[in-house]
Amino acid sequence: MENQTGRSEFIFLGLSSDPQLQIFFFVIFFTIYFITLSGNITIILVVKTDPSLYSPMYYFLSHLSFVDICYSTDIVPKMLANLLMKQKTISSTGCLTQMFFSLLLSVTEVFILSAMAYDRFTAVCHPLHYVVVMNKSICSCLVMGSWLMGLSFAVINTVPTFKVQFCDSHEIRHFSCELPPLLKLSCSDTFLNNTILYSSVVVFGLGSFLPTLVSYIHIISTILKIRSTEGRHKAFSTCSSHLTVVGLLYMTGMSQYMKPSSISSIVVDELFSVQYSILTPMLNPIIYSLKNKEVKRALGKMFGKK
Repeated sequence: MENQTGRSEFIFLGLSSDPQLQIFFFVIFFTIYFITLSGNITIILVVKTDPSLYSPMYYFLSHLSFVDICYSTDIVPKMLANLLMKQKTISSTGCLTQMFFSLLLSVTEVFILSAMAYDRFTAVCHPLHYVVVMNKSICSCLVMGSWLMGLSFAVINTVPTFKVQFCDSHEIRHFSCELPPLLKLSCSDTFLNNTILYSSVVVFGLGSFLPTLVSYIHIISTILKIRSTEGRHKAFSTCSSHLTVVGLLYMTGMSQYMKPSSISSIVVDELFSVQYSILTPMLNPIIYSLKNKEVKRALGKMFGKK
């Protein structure tokens, strides 16, 4: 079989080949993308313009919204374009670029969520030291560290892909360029690639999940010690929205990359990918808006003026 490491394009086989279903999917995902952009841009504008939201929690939230905009834009526009085209292709360079930014943004997001968990831990468990601990320089370092973690993860997994040889097969059974389905197309040995992928998922996944878990163990323990029901409700309400977002992202993202290939299913893989790369960026601003009184108050002021 002739080696084609310089293959110029790949073909997506994801979602559906039925023209009517493609139109249906186009309308659904276009609507989701529009809501994602509108919601996250609104969150960023509200945080930047409302003085009552000048706090570390909302500083992290604005960066999370920016990551969600980038993450959704990396995936959805190309998918929408392919839904309108008979031949759903992407260049090899475009595929690797999409994969790189997908890896970068997904890991950046989980580390920003970890930073938000630490912020809630400090606010609930050490309220008297909150202003001193969560100062501007610490918050900036946490955000910068999140981007560096994402960049490291993306580079570690993308660079070895340049050595992968693709032969006769060039059809990706997915709607975007993700590393696991891309490696399945290889006719060369991908043991090293898979080892790097699983090892880095464990290291970076636990590196963001464990601080989040420890933070919430302390938070819940502190909340349970509060005597008044109103006090417990107020303390937990500040964390419930963040806990919801973390649960949605980790359950689907970690399941997608950590499950054995023997139980892989195209439909399940696509559902998981839709959840963490398309639905989660849309749901984040909705969850934080509905479950956060300060954000709702700021939104009311902004739209009330208009």
